[in-house]
Amino acid sequence: QVQLVESGGGLVQAGGSLRLSCAASGRTSSVYAMGWFRQVPGKEREFVASITWSDSRAYLANSMKGRFTISGDNAKNMVYLQMNNLKPEDTAVYYCAAQSRTSREYDSWGQGTQVTVSS
Repeated sequence: QVQLVESGGGLVQAGGSLRLSCAASGRTSSVYAMGWFRQVPGKEREFVASITWSDSRAYLANSMKGRFTISGDNAKNMVYLQMNNLKPEDTAVYYCAAQSRTSREYDSWGQGTQVTVSS
């Protein structure tokens, strides 16, 4: 099992920036990739970005390209989501998740961190 802890959320004005961090511990050798998702109450969870653990190949949802960047530090078991030019519609709880090497499922999740963007 992999334990994940997110941090860095908060309240920011539209146009501002935030950097989310995710600290991984436990069986990190079982991780294929790390991902960021977000969810608004009453809506389905939405994929934001992912990065492969071994070679740092990054993927971003189309709507986030040009504003969000995902990066990782394997040595520190950390993953980051840099969010720039934030918009009110980016308001959500952001979750970090680990994708298993074997199942390729996201089977470990953090508790989430709230991001609120005011207009």
